[in-house]
Amino acid sequence: MKRPELLSPAGDFERLKMAVAFGADAVYLAGKQYGMRGGVNNFTEEELREAVKLCHAKGVRVHVTCNTLPRADELDKLPAYLEMLQDTGADVLIIADLGVFRLAQKYAPKMEKHISTQTGIVNALSASAWYDLGASRVVLAREMSLKEIEAMRRDTPPELEIETFVHGSMCVSFSGRCLLSNYMTGRDGNRGVCAQPCRWKYNLVEETRPGEYFPIGEDENGTYILNSKDLCMIEHVGELIDVGIDSFKIEGRAKSSYYTAVITNAYQNAITAATEGKPLDPIWREEVEKVSHRHYYTGFYYGWPGDSQYYDSSRYIREWQVSAYVLSCDGTRATCTQRNRFSEGDELELLRPGFAPVKFTAQNLRDEEGNPVSVLPHPQQIFTMDLPCEAIPDSIIRRSVDLSAKNT
Repeated sequence: MKRPELLSPAGDFERLKMAVAFGADAVYLAGKQYGMRGGVNNFTEEELREAVKLCHAKGVRVHVTCNTLPRADELDKLPAYLEMLQDTGADVLIIADLGVFRLAQKYAPKMEKHISTQTGIVNALSASAWYDLGASRVVLAREMSLKEIEAMRRDTPPELEIETFVHGSMCVSFSGRCLLSNYMTGRDGNRGVCAQPCRWKYNLVEETRPGEYFPIGEDENGTYILNSKDLCMIEHVGELIDVGIDSFKIEGRAKSSYYTAVITNAYQNAITAATEGKPLDPIWREEVEKVSHRHYYTGFYYGWPGDSQYYDSSRYIREWQVSAYVLSCDGTRATCTQRNRFSEGDELELLRPGFAPVKFTAQNLRDEEGNPVSVLPHPQQIFTMDLPCEAIPDSIIRRSVDLSAKNT
């Protein structure tokens, strides 16, 4: 069984490092222009060069998004930008616009060209046409079923790679082609700044009764009629491999470094199990529940998803939080940086790259000066503690906590 690439999101340098540490085969990120995620830090030219250097040293490929649909007044700066991206040593450009594709062939000829999900590829004819133009990979629309993908694989050139999303947020519109945010807030989802109005709670106001609000409901459960569940295919990795998908993409450049680490770790272990013909260890299904997420479903992979919407609320499920990150470890004594408050005696978990989490009790906490402490109240504080086993830098210490009252 061919092992697929695992492609992880990197919204900034911290997320990039966690993706690499926890097993990504490739990362996708953006520079400061032309990328469809306006709400994250993204990468300056200097950071891009450093990111490529770090990734290539670990055997990780770098995909750069250039997938907005630029207006005419934005095109003048694009050739120089594409030349700069190639000069950083990045491996791939992800593109949604045919004109940008042609410019990329001219100004960044050494970079592979992948066709973004924004182009809405749902058939072999379209995929093959992009291949004939020079694309090496297509990122399929999220609305395709496994049967359709299997047929596309059969009817397209074997050299053309196929990439699909396997985990993360879904859009109520077709592959992000939604103008609702632009119409309501002036923030264009197709230019990376979606305000996610599909997650809002809506009411009806009758014209002659101002101030009186009536809930809109599809059924008796509620009013969030546009609120999509999150995609989760970790229990179906073997089936995804069987139909010939070359790259598994994790959504989430705007999500936390903790999310990137946990989901990357879980899917890489799931891929290993599938390629070795072993059943999925339930621990990895449990892991995807330990990040901030909405209710999960399997998207369009098994046909039309009748249960795609969740009507009770648009709240995230947040039942775990990061307590600290490991900076260094000498045996089982670790130096850490704190992220959230916790205390001596709390039940914690240690998550190391490639391994299942290990439960332990917080003990022998000391501040940076070596003084014993019972509570660590201040984020970013440096401290030391005992761990149940040796850990490498970037290992995660976390705890279960009910954050439902803070969910939004």
